[in-house]
Amino acid sequence: MDFGKVWDKYGMYIALMFMILMMYSYSVEWLRVGVGQGIDTVFRPLIEEFKIPFYILIVILSALTGLYSSIIQKYTIDYEKMTEVQARMKEFQAEYREAQLSQDEKKIKKLETKKDRMMREQLEMSQNQFKPMAYILVLTVPIFFWLLFRLSQLKSTITLPYAGTVGLHDPAIWIIPAWILWYMICSLTLSQIIRKSLNIGGL
Repeated sequence: MDFGKVWDKYGMYIALMFMILMMYSYSVEWLRVGVGQGIDTVFRPLIEEFKIPFYILIVILSALTGLYSSIIQKYTIDYEKMTEVQARMKEFQAEYREAQLSQDEKKIKKLETKKDRMMREQLEMSQNQFKPMAYILVLTVPIFFWLLFRLSQLKSTITLPYAGTVGLHDPAIWIIPAWILWYMICSLTLSQIIRKSLNIGGL
C-alpha cells in the first residue's frame, strides 16, 4: 500500500480522527496519570533540586513545544507552494468578482471551469496543513499529561494582568484555568519569535 497516496486522499480525516483520539485520552485517568508519572522522572529535578517556579517551567515547556512544532511544520509543509496557491486564489477571486459585476457570461463560464481546479488545490493545501498535527500531538499531549499530574500535587500561584495573583488551578478567564491561559500566552508569543527566526510562514 502506498501510504503517500492514502494520505493525499484521506490525510485530513486521519489527522482529525487522531486529534479526537488524543483529546479523548485526557479522560482516561490511568493513561493520563501513568504518562504523567513517567515523564515526571525527567522533569522532577527541575522542581525539587533546581527549585524552578512552576510558572517558569510552563514558559520553558511552551518554548520547547513551539520549537519542535515549528520545525515539524517547516519540514512537512511546502510554504512556498502554499503562498503560490493563496496568491492564485486571491487573483482568481478578484477576476471572478469583476466578471460578475460586468455580467460577462462568457468569462464567468470560463472561470467556472477554472474554479473547480482552484478549489481542489485549496483543499489539497488544507489537507497538507493537517499532516504535521499528528506528529505535534504525539509530543505535546504527554507534556500536558505531566503538567496536569504535577498541578494535582502542588499549590502554585501566578500574577496575571487584571486577574491579579491567582492559583494556577483557578479560573482566570471564564472557566479557563490560569495555567492554561499562561501557557497559551507564552506559546503564542514564543512561537512567533521562533517562526520568525526559522523563516517559517504562517498557517
